[in-house]
Amino acid sequence: MKVVIRFIMLNFLLLHFVSMQAQTNGAKFIFSKDKHLYYMGRVGFSNSSAEFYWSGTSVSINVKGTKEVKALLDVKKDFNYYYAIVDGNTSNLEKIKVGKGKKAYIIATFSDLKKHQVELVKITNTDENTTLFYGFEIDKNATVLKPKKEKKRKIEFFGDSITCGHGVDVPIDSTDSGAPKYFNNFKTYDAITARHFDAQYHCTAKSGIGVMVSWFPQIMPEIYDRINPEDSNSKWNFSGYVPDIVVINLFQNDSWIVNMPQNEQFKIRFGTTKPNNEFIIEAYIDFISKIRMHYPNAQIICCLGNMDIVREGSIWPELVNAAVAKLNDKKIVSHFFSYKNTNGHPKEKEQQAMADDLIQFIENNHFF
Repeated sequence: MKVVIRFIMLNFLLLHFVSMQAQTNGAKFIFSKDKHLYYMGRVGFSNSSAEFYWSGTSVSINVKGTKEVKALLDVKKDFNYYYAIVDGNTSNLEKIKVGKGKKAYIIATFSDLKKHQVELVKITNTDENTTLFYGFEIDKNATVLKPKKEKKRKIEFFGDSITCGHGVDVPIDSTDSGAPKYFNNFKTYDAITARHFDAQYHCTAKSGIGVMVSWFPQIMPEIYDRINPEDSNSKWNFSGYVPDIVVINLFQNDSWIVNMPQNEQFKIRFGTTKPNNEFIIEAYIDFISKIRMHYPNAQIICCLGNMDIVREGSIWPELVNAAVAKLNDKKIVSHFFSYKNTNGHPKEKEQQAMADDLIQFIENNHFF
């Protein structure tokens, strides 16, 4: 029977597991629950595998004496894309396409037997397409070393497709697309910001989601507290990962759907009446208050942008500012990205511009 780990700071929780290794076919297999592995993100566990749901989720291993590292993976449907980052080198990364069926993927090769670190990072969207990670395979005589040290700083992002990385890799001047091959969470403003500050990174985001209404039945206040976003019984323990900074970038999807009375989700959430400004403000206050309840000391940054929600004449920045004012909390502030004024979702350069903006804002206000 599936067991979901509820007490998680998954990066470090696995240190409580005993070492789980096996010799097979002339190789050494490091199981997903081995104490030497280092996880970031909300990860679930079954008896045989770790389960990756959220964009930006990662697992890393430190090894010595191996010519290659393989990852044994499967997905529940379709496929996901990953990056393998070796020794922290993020240049010339190539996407690894992981499809259905348990399979060992070569994710790193070495010309020496020295110490190396390999990190496997999920760069595709948060959705029902779960990846099963069974473990790493290394050479028979190789040694698994202690996991990398915990980063002192912690940051968490709550968002939608902009934060997940929808369309980041769509070629310039091409039609926007939600195809998995164009997703890239690693290049998003949130992942870039976390790396800049050398911070642990949790991305609690899903394409198409809103605060009041989404393009599908769930809204962020209904899934923000889950390990598995598709499982209402899979509850996250917020005490296991307490960020210094929380960044919330939502409402882009709400801003569209509240003007679409024929939309199915509009009807389910609002009936026949469009929510007024007071309703919107109170819905936002309610969600931010939930975050504050779980993270009483965190710096919370309420963002919008960089799509049409921040274009000239948009009412949404005023609504967020009104909510922040009513919250009357010195550690809750608003910050809006500049309107990108291009079609589709933000591409790589536009994500980088958002990261530069957010990094400067954090540094100027000494939030880290």
